[in-house]
Amino acid sequence: MASELEILCDTLRALPELDAKRAISHAAVSYAGAPLQERYAMPGDDCAAFKTEGGYQLLAMEGMLPNFVAQDPRAAGWSSVMANVSDIAAMGGRAQAVVNAYWHDDKQQAAELLFHIKRACDSFGVQFAGGHSSLHAEHSPNLAVAITGFAKQLLSCHHVQPGQRLFLLTDLTGSWHRDLPYWGCVVGKSKEQIRQQWQIPALLAEQELAVAAKDVSNGGLLGTLIMLLELTGCGATVDLSAIPLPDNDLLRWMRAFQSFGFLLAVEPSAISGLIRFFNDSHLTCTPIGEINHSGVIELDMAGTTAEFWNLKQQPLTHMGMPKSEEADYARR
Repeated sequence: MASELEILCDTLRALPELDAKRAISHAAVSYAGAPLQERYAMPGDDCAAFKTEGGYQLLAMEGMLPNFVAQDPRAAGWSSVMANVSDIAAMGGRAQAVVNAYWHDDKQQAAELLFHIKRACDSFGVQFAGGHSSLHAEHSPNLAVAITGFAKQLLSCHHVQPGQRLFLLTDLTGSWHRDLPYWGCVVGKSKEQIRQQWQIPALLAEQELAVAAKDVSNGGLLGTLIMLLELTGCGATVDLSAIPLPDNDLLRWMRAFQSFGFLLAVEPSAISGLIRFFNDSHLTCTPIGEINHSGVIELDMAGTTAEFWNLKQQPLTHMGMPKSEEADYARR
């Protein structure tokens, strides 16, 4: 069992999509001395959050890989909106509007790209507010989409503290996209169902059933967990046997980009309420670990443990801060 767990750790640590997260370090900033409200607006969370009357204005942006835009404009257009909506949701917000900028060398593919951006906006209930378009034979296909949203009560990785429980919120009623590590869950759902589902993290925030969230995207479950913990320098233990699977392929699920999937940090006092919230839901919300002060992510497989990542020795995005600067979410 030990060798199996070590092989899994080695494989997940070597994922190219996890390594790609290191580029985020170029935007890393120091939080030293900054009040919590100012930290919300700095790089580190899934969105920048600005305090306004009645809540927080949210702002985020996603860029699509050029090869993805060129080879699958349908999926790229849809994903550019879905990923942004998930970022807003991870902050406890509701998406409002998107703007896009694209460069292309093919008029027909550019039109297809734009069509599916608008289609996704319609499905998620987000206003398409235009943007920038450039068509020229010398261009290579590129796409970036920005989004705004609003949160009444903020979920933030700055709120992560030792003693909180780690939950995985996911939708196992979906399916794999071809042979890729992508799990989709919108096929067969109405617009109303899609919109309601992506507003659930906002309800969890407003009912104080979670204090932080991170959507499970490129980098998989553990890459997402690293970024959830980095802002406060916390660590976590993860029980692999507790992770709900859509099939028996643990490796594929651990590296999967989940179209709807969130890691949640939950106070012990909110656990029973969180479980009740999902009693009659098609969604799965399961405790998979606990957050601690170690700065280390440790995996447990049937009683055998292994260190997956040491955030103190090997920062991923360098968005962390000294432990003495850890945010106190109770002051929000």
